[in-house]
Amino acid sequence: MVDLGRCFGTGIDPEHELADRVGMAMVRMNKMHAQVAHQMAKQGMDKSAFVLLATLSGLGECRSSALAEAVLSDPSTVSRQVAGLVKDGLVERRADPADGRASVLAVTEAGRELIRNRRRQRNEAIQQVFADWAEEDLKGFADLFERFVQDYERTIPALLTERGTGTRAGGEV
Repeated sequence: MVDLGRCFGTGIDPEHELADRVGMAMVRMNKMHAQVAHQMAKQGMDKSAFVLLATLSGLGECRSSALAEAVLSDPSTVSRQVAGLVKDGLVERRADPADGRASVLAVTEAGRELIRNRRRQRNEAIQQVFADWAEEDLKGFADLFERFVQDYERTIPALLTERGTGTRAGGEV
């Protein structure tokens, strides 16, 4: 395995050493996610489209604008991706009960089935990763990882806005 720290050079000040270790681990994990996304694409499911589908499933029926806001994306981008999900029978448009002139999006049974299958596959793969871990180590990691992700979700959008890159500008911290 390539030491990504060497690729980006050293010289990290001691004050940021732990943050750099976490950041570099995230880079490595993102690399693996890119490989998974590539495999998903080969099977006909774009990763960003799947994120929309899973997010919509969690939100329940909602307008496209609310879905775009939930995934921190541009409404026109979400609209294009949703069109593909509708075409594939994974999402359907329904009349908005509050305003019949507008429509809401809803996950179809085929979409829910796809989510269940992908979640099962993901959970089986993660279980294999943890196969040799002690139960208490796994629980401790899960607790700390959930805490990290919650803090990350809370902090990063504000940092992006503060730096002027915004969450919709493709900026990365």
